[in-house]
Amino acid sequence: MKALIIAAGDGGRLGNLTEHKPKPLIQLLGLSLIERVILTAKQAGINEFVITVGYLCDKVKAKLRDGNRYGVKINYIENSEWMKGNGFSVLRAKELLNGNFILLMADHIFDSRILKELVDCDVRSSVILAVDRRKPIQGDTKVLEKKGRIVDIGKDIEESDCIDTGIFLCSPKIFSYIEDSVKEGKKELADGIAKAAGSGDAEIFDIGKVKSYVSGMRKDIRPWWIDIDTEEDLRKAKKMILENASKNPSDALAYYIHKPIENKLVSFVSNFNITPNQLTITVNIFAYIVTALFFFGYLLPASILTFAVGIADGLDGKLARVKLKTSKLGSLEHSFDLLFEFSWFIALSWFLFSSTQSATPLILCIFIILFIAFYRHVYDQFRRATGRSLDDAGNFERLFRRVAGRRNLYNIPILVFILLGVPLYSLIFILFHSGITAIVYAARAMKHLHAIDKRKG
Repeated sequence: MKALIIAAGDGGRLGNLTEHKPKPLIQLLGLSLIERVILTAKQAGINEFVITVGYLCDKVKAKLRDGNRYGVKINYIENSEWMKGNGFSVLRAKELLNGNFILLMADHIFDSRILKELVDCDVRSSVILAVDRRKPIQGDTKVLEKKGRIVDIGKDIEESDCIDTGIFLCSPKIFSYIEDSVKEGKKELADGIAKAAGSGDAEIFDIGKVKSYVSGMRKDIRPWWIDIDTEEDLRKAKKMILENASKNPSDALAYYIHKPIENKLVSFVSNFNITPNQLTITVNIFAYIVTALFFFGYLLPASILTFAVGIADGLDGKLARVKLKTSKLGSLEHSFDLLFEFSWFIALSWFLFSSTQSATPLILCIFIILFIAFYRHVYDQFRRATGRSLDDAGNFERLFRRVAGRRNLYNIPILVFILLGVPLYSLIFILFHSGITAIVYAARAMKHLHAIDKRKG
């Protein structure tokens, strides 16, 4: 399926930002608005785009070119009458769209889950409009619907029960309705949709029906979108993207300290040409420097640096989600994280063994690694079996996650007992912490899985 993107307007409400730059090229966390639209649509399986350009159109073309750098194909249609209304921008693409297509706005940033659901809808009308049930604010295009069909649409309608998100699934028939509205002197896309609605030929897709829980993020994320019209909208969008790219941290340290620091760092790093994979490699190199410091007995600097690694380790995944560069390869990152985590325990225990000639540190290390490997496997298997994180399986789990065994929390006793001059005690503490976590995770996973089996009968 193709997507038509309307990118012709001048974005006058953004003031000086669009004086010499078209609105679709305004930057937001390292990507232009239209790049975000393209890459989000690509996540929904759309790889071919028609873009209607107008104001400063050569700059848009120079930026996006043929789309090859994004792994998509782009064709352009110029609309010299862009200032007359966005209905004209849609009509310009008529000859290139012979089948059902997605219609998007270059200044509407949105959640890919909305589009993934919309493209699977059965097209029985000329248009299906994704709508949001939130209360309208100034500038919103309001919609009134009854039994799934649009009754009225427009910015100034008196009665409404949802709002237009700027995301449409259209059949070619929509062009005839827009042409009819243009003949009547009504030149906006909404006028064409209203025309289709008058014939009972326009439906809605309620984005509230999109499943909100995202297992990989360990939290509910309400399907989101935002129309960028002002600088304040840009600030809101930045905050929204960062928040929705943040996993629900498991442990207390990650929740209260790492997350706000990570958000500031990702906001800064996203403006540079740094890839998530480059960050992953850098963090791993840094982590193994810590391993070397433990191994050679530089315990205090090593233990301090573990906290820096803990913060840096969250940057690559978040940057990938912010810049829409998530990949299958990136899913291996957690395996490499576990490897360097184990290397810290091994290096510390080996140094203590070498210093004392006692096998106790090595024995403690073996059981720590066994417990961590076990509960990590239980955790992963539970998510595969249920589609939900064990941390979110119930109220108890949501509380326990803040104190459950995690690398971030293990770093604390390592530092404390090194400062106290008894580093061996850190391994003893972690042994009990990881052991308790393994017991609790196994017991709770078995409880929930057994309950699921009983419900299935």
